[in-house]
Amino acid sequence: MSDMLQQDWDPRSDVVQCDQRAAYDEMRERCPVAYSDFLGWSLFRHEDIVRVLNDHDTFSNAVSKHLSVPNGMDPPEHTGYRRIIESYFRPEHMDAFEPQCREIAANLVQSLLERDEVELISEFAHWFSVRVQCSSLGWPAEMNEPLSLWTQKNHKATLAEDRAAMAKIALEFEGYIVRLLQVRRTAGAQASDDITTSLLRQQVGGRPLRDEQIVSILRNWTAGEVGTISAAVGILVHYISEHADLQRRLRAQPSLLPAAIEEILRIHGPLVANRRITTGPVEIGGRKIGAGERVSLIWISADRDGRVFEDPDAFRPDRDPSANLLYGARIHVCPGAPLARMEMRVVMQELLARTTRIEPIPDRPPTSAVYPASGFATLFLRIR
Repeated sequence: MSDMLQQDWDPRSDVVQCDQRAAYDEMRERCPVAYSDFLGWSLFRHEDIVRVLNDHDTFSNAVSKHLSVPNGMDPPEHTGYRRIIESYFRPEHMDAFEPQCREIAANLVQSLLERDEVELISEFAHWFSVRVQCSSLGWPAEMNEPLSLWTQKNHKATLAEDRAAMAKIALEFEGYIVRLLQVRRTAGAQASDDITTSLLRQQVGGRPLRDEQIVSILRNWTAGEVGTISAAVGILVHYISEHADLQRRLRAQPSLLPAAIEEILRIHGPLVANRRITTGPVEIGGRKIGAGERVSLIWISADRDGRVFEDPDAFRPDRDPSANLLYGARIHVCPGAPLARMEMRVVMQELLARTTRIEPIPDRPPTSAVYPASGFATLFLRIR
């Protein structure tokens, strides 16, 4: 059916990419269920996206021909793998990892204070996300640089839809993980006690995870975590740099940070979209969508829908948190949400505790990130 459809919009146009939030807001009101060759069907309204999240029978997560554990799975297959991953994000694990996360944040903040101007994304946000990811998985510090380069190449290939490059990049990541697994197998009982080692011992349906399944779990985890945390940190710091009164309040009352972080990231989401595929014909928002069609859930738009969030640009940290789709919802809600929340709370605590002011630089305005990323490509600030 999609071969005969006219495009309702072009997600890669300059107009969209120069301000994704404004473009998605406009689409939500003008054409809330929109078709494009690039994304397939895009949904912009909170109500429509929640409907999809509640109906995984009609809107399947199995969107790729490649193995994707557990992101690209539906129940009942999804359930066993999801249970394994959720076990790594229990409160006791978050408490145990927090000191390492705080040390990484503190060291990076200290390095910022040595400079007159800071480009926050490349000099701080990106490296914080890479280092905490490696540390949380038990990877050696030598993996920081390769992982940094890998995420940049992965982003570039995804944007360009370069299938050959994406396949090569996937093999590169597989090579990293296979070597890490081999080190642990060789060490046997002396292997480091970390998540990567633990995955070697996990079973689903009475069978140990295969290497390709472990690679898929770690690739999905890493690709999502690094890009999203980096974008989120940039968004948070930009917002408080532009709102001096809020910055002062958060310095004086760090206990306000968790709710403030959720609300800032609702206003400017760090994750653009996730995909689904229809298992049969369906009608949504008055548009008829055939079986086997791609559907993109535009999270940024849903969390700015005035039908759910009155005056969506207003900072109101006392809003009902259950409506916020920052981490998705239902059976595919992000299992790593506890880790992400802890990391962002800690990095903002350290940044505010170790500085006295964070200010924009008027003659160096931020530049926007482009799809599939959100937030900022560059963000120059003065941090004292």
